[in-house]
Amino acid sequence: MPSKTAKKAKPTKKSAPPKKAKAKPAKAVATVTRRAVTRIEPALGIPLPKKQADIPGFKERESFPIPKQGDKLIYFFCDGKAEGAGKMKDLLGGKGAGLAEMTNSGVPVPPGFTITTDACFLFYRTNMVMPRWFEEDMRKFMGRLEKATGMGFGDRKNPLLVSVRSGAKFSMPGMMDTILNLGLNDETVQGLIEKTENDRFAYDSYRRFIQMYGNVVLGIDKGEFEHRLEERKKKQRIKLDTELTVNDLKNIIQKYKDLIQDKTGESFPQDPFEQLRQARDAVFKSWNNPRAITYRQLHDIPSNLGTAVNIQAMVFGNMGETSATGVGFTRNPSTGKKEFYGEYLTNAQGEDVVAGIRTPKHISHLAKEMPKVYKQLKEITERLEKHYRDVQDFEFTIQEGRLYLLQTRTGKRTTAAAVKIAVDMVGEGLIKKNEALMRVEPAQLDQLLHPQIDPKAEVHIIAHGLAASPGAASGMAVFTAEDAVRFAEAGKAVILVRQETNPDDISGMNAAQGILTSRGGMTSHAAVVARGMGKCCVAGVEDIRVYEVDKKMIAGSHVVKEGDIITLNGSTGEVMLGKVDTIPPVLSGEFATFMKWADEVRRLRVRTNADTPQDAHQAVVFGAEGIGLCRTEHMFFAPDRIPIVQEMILASDEVARRDALDRLLPFQKDDFKGIFEAMDGRPVTIRTIDPPLHEFLPDKKQIEQEIEELKEKDAWEDEIKAKEKILDRIEDLKEFNPMLGHRGCRLGVTFPEITEMQARAIFIAACEVARGKKAKPPVVEVMIPLVGHVNELKNQREIVVRVAEEVMKKYKVEIQYMVGTMIEVPRGAITADEVAGEAEFFSFGTNDLTQMTFGFSRDDAAKFLRPYLTKGILEKDPFVTLDTKGVGQLITMAIERGRGARADLKVGICGEHGGDPASIHFCNAVGMNYVSASPFRVPIARLAAAQAVLGKTEYTQK
Repeated sequence: MPSKTAKKAKPTKKSAPPKKAKAKPAKAVATVTRRAVTRIEPALGIPLPKKQADIPGFKERESFPIPKQGDKLIYFFCDGKAEGAGKMKDLLGGKGAGLAEMTNSGVPVPPGFTITTDACFLFYRTNMVMPRWFEEDMRKFMGRLEKATGMGFGDRKNPLLVSVRSGAKFSMPGMMDTILNLGLNDETVQGLIEKTENDRFAYDSYRRFIQMYGNVVLGIDKGEFEHRLEERKKKQRIKLDTELTVNDLKNIIQKYKDLIQDKTGESFPQDPFEQLRQARDAVFKSWNNPRAITYRQLHDIPSNLGTAVNIQAMVFGNMGETSATGVGFTRNPSTGKKEFYGEYLTNAQGEDVVAGIRTPKHISHLAKEMPKVYKQLKEITERLEKHYRDVQDFEFTIQEGRLYLLQTRTGKRTTAAAVKIAVDMVGEGLIKKNEALMRVEPAQLDQLLHPQIDPKAEVHIIAHGLAASPGAASGMAVFTAEDAVRFAEAGKAVILVRQETNPDDISGMNAAQGILTSRGGMTSHAAVVARGMGKCCVAGVEDIRVYEVDKKMIAGSHVVKEGDIITLNGSTGEVMLGKVDTIPPVLSGEFATFMKWADEVRRLRVRTNADTPQDAHQAVVFGAEGIGLCRTEHMFFAPDRIPIVQEMILASDEVARRDALDRLLPFQKDDFKGIFEAMDGRPVTIRTIDPPLHEFLPDKKQIEQEIEELKEKDAWEDEIKAKEKILDRIEDLKEFNPMLGHRGCRLGVTFPEITEMQARAIFIAACEVARGKKAKPPVVEVMIPLVGHVNELKNQREIVVRVAEEVMKKYKVEIQYMVGTMIEVPRGAITADEVAGEAEFFSFGTNDLTQMTFGFSRDDAAKFLRPYLTKGILEKDPFVTLDTKGVGQLITMAIERGRGARADLKVGICGEHGGDPASIHFCNAVGMNYVSASPFRVPIARLAAAQAVLGKTEYTQK
């Protein structure tokens, strides 16, 4: 029961809700936040919101009813009974729902209460000052917590201390804020000493609290606190925080207080309720801090969800050698192996493990140090995994030999691990195949296609660390998040090197190819975030010393400076000098099983966009069932062909043009032959020439410069005239808007001999392959681009059919072929019923269709699209995810009208959207026959097509 002294902590004038006059701490938060914004903005390429109302999602909730007095905004949990439940993630956040579920399941959880996401919404709608009635409600729940623990909040003899933690619906590790040991002040710290008879523990807890409060609530850079801590350790000639004496801790506490006074103009608050209010509000504000906004954008998490706040009685892992704190997973999050996986530190608090300040011990050591606790922890976490039927990421604290679970949530894992775990859990009978298919985000399959270090490559290993996230990455070493962003924007591959990462490094981690830290373990911030991003990571490399200010690291006798190239092997933990050769990945047996299940479910066929036999072969390995787009013009840019192409363009009459085309034909035929052989009887859609002719000519300025140089050297007149002829032709072909100009089928109509040459090359290649023994007879689909009027298609179709019949008659071979069109002009979609009279198939070129529907220039849209996304004008980039309301209506109309005229019309998509999971869901819904994606996105499309059948509608962008 709370003691009488606890009653003295009732509301006073000092602890009333803050008035406008006391705004200095808030100003400090705003100032520091904007400084952080300047580091984050370059990574996003957009200005971040400067006030809450600017944030997309905040405006979306303005129409929601504002919570009012009497609404339930706080949920209690204690002693095996919780008011909430695991299914209430929208309201309680993932952490709060997990605490409620664990409590109801009988897991030892410290008592506490969760303030809901609705309260977060209320906070923003009331100008970030909670109404008095809510403050009174929160006090009542603190009273319940006092009763449950038998301690008093602010009690001088028996103080109740609490943790204040964020908790959104979707896990955002390290992106929002946490405060531990709240309730300590100059008086309660003495009570804690008397109660525990451990003055070092009490002062260490106070030191930690002031540091976290000063950083999270008051906005003071954590480096300011760390600097003062390191100064004291250096003066005392000690290395570890645990070696600090009581006098050292007292000295540090006073320096922290002086820092707060200096930075804010106010002393560190002594009223526990004032501390609690400010900490709660800081957690609410952290929903919209720069790193949280960045993380949500990277992982496509809605902005209007808000965060819950979890207030929980503290349990202490820093009370001596029988106390500990740790984090773990029920299976290996890097490989998926079924093993108890985690790390812990004795005599420490939770942030010590994830921050990487000390290198933790593997959880297996706990079996030797505290065997009973280890056995209990293993039993509880195994039960949690079976209950949730998924891998659990858990946090625990051991206080003087007694175990407490602080959190459980679905564990983040690499895609390789996700696939293995999904397949294994089906084998164990925990889940069904269809549920396994929904456990992996399609875009994340890209992680499995990462290169690996070539085992034959010569390597110079300079250090070893923990293999925190698999894959291989090479790049120039950089030592700050800001530099990682800056160099990446300049087109450089970078490796971010840090002592340990923290949440503010999120932009640099996203920009980097790989991450290297000298501190931290497998569950450190760097490791967890890198695995979620699919980035290669080597952590806890204790053999290297990182000097972030000097922008260098030392590994033995080797000094690596900013700009030096290093290579990481995230699968082995090796750090190497220089760039090391890589090889394509070897896909696991579980991957093949998983994709086979996807193929059994999906309705859509999956093709690839490929212009070379090599790309075609790679796509077949990844499961492509044909080619949906082969761009013939890409073949013209080869060094041995471009002179002939330019000669064709410069020709003054048809005879000269045909002569050049006749010399191009063998090249085109050999290209198509190689592709047909690689596809081995699978359908191949070949698009006739699409870009304007000027793209094949040299740059105008280059030719002008060459003419000047020839004149200066007194070159032959004929040589100068030849260059001038090219310059004149460049001027002739110049267009004000090339994307809407002389290209696509318009070129074929103007110069029918080009279409004729390409058709002849296609069908000669097909006939030669059909007569040979290397591959099955080709299935040919000739696609005419940029058709806006049926007569354009009719004109080009007649040429293709005439040439096809001539070639097949000559070779005495029948080739299965079709002639269709690319629907990319809005008029073509609107008149699809007419177009279908000539077209045997439609393939939607959604890149151009999006461009023409929006009136956006693809090449120029980047200048304004990002602000459109930031301000909520557009929900998604329409060139990445299909605009279903606008462009989608044209597609739906075209399919309906086209099939109304030709019932067996084959329909597909070959723009970049063919590899986007959300767009694939739409393609499935409107009844397309296939999607076509780049070779390395074929597995993504296969899984997305299966999930579309199973009903998944929300996807995370890669």
